[in-house]
Amino acid sequence: MASLIEKEKPLRLDDFIVLAKGGRRIEADIELRRQIVMQEVYPDEAQARRDEVDAYLLMGDYNFEVEGESYKVSKVYLMGFQREAPYIADLNKTIANKRLKMDFRRLKDADIKVVSKYF
Repeated sequence: MASLIEKEKPLRLDDFIVLAKGGRRIEADIELRRQIVMQEVYPDEAQARRDEVDAYLLMGDYNFEVEGESYKVSKVYLMGFQREAPYIADLNKTIANKRLKMDFRRLKDADIKVVSKYF
């Protein structure tokens, strides 16, 4: 397992889960954020040009510490649109939180302690 950290930087949550299940002591925390992005919408047959719409990403930035070394992994939990109806925004937040909860469970099962936070 040492080769994963020495030769290749862990990039995904699964990489840290594998390390923890292999006996490594790993600590983690998470910062949640909403990032605004522009999403291109390609024209259909009735449109003459492409449009851009304001979208957002609900993201989690995990900070892992493995044997004194720090690693950051960002994960997108949901993409939505700025002009969506309020009930859709609430539904999107619920979906993102359920996905977060599943990841928190996976980390806990691998004995990686992280304080659960939600959008």
